[in-house]
Amino acid sequence: MARNEPDVAARVVMEPQEPFSSSEREAVYRAIFERRDVRRNFLPTPIPDAVLTRLLNAAHHAGSVGFMQPWDFVIVRKPSTKRAVKQLFNKTNGAAALRYKKPRADLYRTLKLEGIEESSVNLCVTCSRQRGGPHVLGRSTVRDTDLYSTCCAIQNLWLAARAEGIGVGWVSILSHAALKQVLGIPRPVKVLAYLCLGYVSEFSAKPDLEAAGWRARLPVQELVHYEAWGNRVEGKGRRQGCELPKSIQEPVTRAKRG
Repeated sequence: MARNEPDVAARVVMEPQEPFSSSEREAVYRAIFERRDVRRNFLPTPIPDAVLTRLLNAAHHAGSVGFMQPWDFVIVRKPSTKRAVKQLFNKTNGAAALRYKKPRADLYRTLKLEGIEESSVNLCVTCSRQRGGPHVLGRSTVRDTDLYSTCCAIQNLWLAARAEGIGVGWVSILSHAALKQVLGIPRPVKVLAYLCLGYVSEFSAKPDLEAAGWRARLPVQELVHYEAWGNRVEGKGRRQGCELPKSIQEPVTRAKRG
């Protein structure tokens, strides 16, 4: 996508309009299937404020239980702050490596698991669990729906970023308690994600962990149950393990599309 295009979000009409065209629908699926957890190949190109605003607005339009909108976003650009967060990662990652035995431990140490200092922008996404008051519609029986809602906002941002040609990486190997001290986040607020955002030279054809041999993607057919858990057959005449419709199968993606 050209980075000097008009603001697409400003042209979006919020009222429901005509059905998606086939090209629009394909673009949505392309963003989903080509989304990557990016930790490398970041370029020094800064993310324009207008583009970052679009991404945050996409996140803010996620669904949330009771319309509580529990998310906040801490934007980090200063090298000194990134350096402090990188130090937290190094400490936690060193301890994490000790949990594995050879040869898994050797493979773990070769993995690049963050792009904190290389990325243009770091973004901490939080969840304010008291937002909306003591009685949030739809949350009385499942308290963690605020956390689920915030994860929906993160995925919205991730897909919008992919459409903008921006890579996103989730740094999960961090002490959130220590991170809150670095960023001055109040005690009642929960950290959900620390993300690295930036333009990249290329998007990988496969997820990094799959390409490295850490894990393989499970076939979606093995994860679908009909009417009750463990029932792999849908109706009469449907064989166990049969092919799912192509519309919900992941297509073959091409490398270096961005």
